[in-house]
Amino acid sequence: MNVRAVWAGGGVLWRPAPAGTGEPEIAVIHRPRYDDWTLPKGKTERRETVIASAVREIAEETGYSAVLGRFLRQVSYPVNGTKRKIVRYWAARMTGGDFVPNKEVDDLVWTSPGAAKKLLTYSLDRAVVNDFLAKPAGLHTLLLVRHAKAGRRARYSGPDPARPLERYGRLQAEALADLLPLFGAERLHAADRARCVQTLEPLAHALGGKKIQIEPTLTEEAYSRDPAAAQRRMVELATKQKSVHVVCSQGKAIAPLMQWWSQHDGFTLPPNRNRKGSFWVLSVDADGRVVVADHVDDPLPDFG
Repeated sequence: MNVRAVWAGGGVLWRPAPAGTGEPEIAVIHRPRYDDWTLPKGKTERRETVIASAVREIAEETGYSAVLGRFLRQVSYPVNGTKRKIVRYWAARMTGGDFVPNKEVDDLVWTSPGAAKKLLTYSLDRAVVNDFLAKPAGLHTLLLVRHAKAGRRARYSGPDPARPLERYGRLQAEALADLLPLFGAERLHAADRARCVQTLEPLAHALGGKKIQIEPTLTEEAYSRDPAAAQRRMVELATKQKSVHVVCSQGKAIAPLMQWWSQHDGFTLPPNRNRKGSFWVLSVDADGRVVVADHVDDPLPDFG
């Protein structure tokens, strides 16, 4: 029997600690159909990424908007004997809204993580909460993007720094404009190459005409000449935590930069192919040190 995969996205929806306490509160929902207490999650729709489904489903089930942070885990379980549901969870900081009981969710409680684990019906949900508790809740996000797909160098007669995105690359750039705001993207930076700037232009437009700051130290050639300058610039951006910064660079700069950073700050690099259009979600502590690095291989929908 063929078992069909059903993809879903969800999160640990959290808000800062109430006055006088040291831990955040997380939201646990009650579903009358199943009479269970669980974390918000839901199926990915056609032509939707799992990342986008996580934010949408959190909003639909809880009434709260959220900004995603670090990836927590992927879980799976059988459904009706013919399907296997695969759910990816992120830490999701509440940014606004109010809960209104609805057909799917008739109750929501904000509670401490310890109390939430006692309330949750399923052991898989408790494991997700444990992953959330493994790192500080209030980590800052820095987004590092490899530029989208450009036309082949051999087919472009102009200077390489001016080589533009091709059609598929423009689709990737549009997809990034949809996804990166889900992680709170605000300030934009691009290596001094047309393809890096063009990768962020749809995002700049989506954010209301944001300026893209050019970063001369972050091209491949500049990194090869002076890697320390690029490393210093990225660490500087990691410490600027009033806004979520997005940096677009090139593959031969990003790969060695991430290798250096993982050794410098002591975090583990997950497997990645460093594909064009892919991006890193870097979770940074208050001292500017990267604690967790998550990799998104492609901004375009790949499930559903």
